[in-house]
Amino acid sequence: MRNYLLYILIFLTIFSSGFAQHYTAQDDPIAAALDSLATKKVLDKLYGKPVSFKNKFGYAADSIPRCEDFVYENRLAKLDAASPFDLQFNATVKPYLEMYLRRRTLVSRMLGLSQLYYPMFEEVFDKYNIPLELKNLAVIESALNPVARSRAGAAGLWQFMYPTGKLYGLNVTSYIDERADPYKATVAAAEYLQFLYKMFNDWQMVLAAYNAGPGTINRAIRRSGGKKTYWEIRPYLPLETQAYVPAFIAANYVMNYYPEHNIYPDVPRKTYFELDTVVIKEPLSFQQLAGVLDVAVEEIQYFNPIYKKQIIPAGGNLLTMPKSVIGKFVTNEEEIYAMLRKQSEEQKMLVQTQVKEIQISHVVKPGERLSTIARKYGVTVGDITTWNLVGKKGLKPGRRLVIYKAEKPISPKDTTASVKKPDNNLADKNATADKKLVAETTTTSVDNTAVKEDSYTVKQGDYFYKIAREHNISVDDLLQLNGLNRNSKLSAGQKLKLK
Repeated sequence: MRNYLLYILIFLTIFSSGFAQHYTAQDDPIAAALDSLATKKVLDKLYGKPVSFKNKFGYAADSIPRCEDFVYENRLAKLDAASPFDLQFNATVKPYLEMYLRRRTLVSRMLGLSQLYYPMFEEVFDKYNIPLELKNLAVIESALNPVARSRAGAAGLWQFMYPTGKLYGLNVTSYIDERADPYKATVAAAEYLQFLYKMFNDWQMVLAAYNAGPGTINRAIRRSGGKKTYWEIRPYLPLETQAYVPAFIAANYVMNYYPEHNIYPDVPRKTYFELDTVVIKEPLSFQQLAGVLDVAVEEIQYFNPIYKKQIIPAGGNLLTMPKSVIGKFVTNEEEIYAMLRKQSEEQKMLVQTQVKEIQISHVVKPGERLSTIARKYGVTVGDITTWNLVGKKGLKPGRRLVIYKAEKPISPKDTTASVKKPDNNLADKNATADKKLVAETTTTSVDNTAVKEDSYTVKQGDYFYKIAREHNISVDDLLQLNGLNRNSKLSAGQKLKLK
């Protein structure tokens, strides 16, 4: 019986060790956060040309230096001597060190991002009297990716869950998510870390509590018999939290000793000290801003990850961009708002002029299916189910469905056909007179530039409001002159009277 129990114990030890290795290799959220930097194409546009660094150790460009364990141990001992954390080297720290050192390209990118965020982290943590080493906590939480989002729903550089974020004043709406705001989320992280330290009075325990929650840490303390240090309660913690502090130690090593491993940062085009902010007075989309400021939408999105739908809503929200872009915006602010309002009005006019939606009522006949009805009215099955909340049971005969369909605009030909035709001879005379009038009044100079125009030939993409504005005539007058209405459709080559 004793041998049987021994075999079970050996099996469980091997199984748990194998599971831990599998967890670290494939399911570890810390490794997943680092790997996410490779899938963010927006980051590709935010780095300048690769910079060639002359390594102070004389390594070749493709050299990958290897170290013995005692080298890691000595270097971490130097960091530990100046830190309130227990930065020790052991068998649980080594796999994370190797994980970071294998992903050299991603670590270079992360080092580049640190030039954007670390000065701000240090400024906030100094204000709250938080150890500056905790800036590396964002490395294991999000790999410094401001739009990182975990499978559990945590978001931003500091990976706040929704309830914790709300507790620390991070607002989340349909348009904004302040968990992704680098500065506000860093302030919230500092306040939360300060709260945890008052509870546990040990920064290593604070790290574990940041990952698992203070309730989990208190339960682990009770199960351990009242132990008070991280390494003592570690066996009683979830697997992810068991790996969390070792990963933090490895991150501190890599962010300090990267030159010794021939790794250098990708240099971002802009650093923290080159950014500025401005309050936006009216709602603006990233697309509009990109057009007036001559910057890429991706760049606006990267510096403003707080906005979920690429729209800055009204209400005193901030735009963060490089100082040169902010200066351009401030100098031309009123003109930009006026121009964007004008574009918005033109777009509304275009929609009103060209498209009108009508509501149709359809009574379902026996045997009729959604696909048949959709084909009949030129809409999709999804449209019908959305408009009428059709459930899984489908349609019953006799049910009345509401269908919305774009009404076919009335073309000039249709308008003419609907009016009673005058005498044929009179119509011919009028047509001849019109041609003669156009020939007499439309004159051109030597370079073929029109001097006086009584008619206009419609071009591709033209609409009534645009034509009326360009020729200093009201839309109503233009329509009346040409026997048209606002539903009339314009076609390229069509002639319009202007007088």
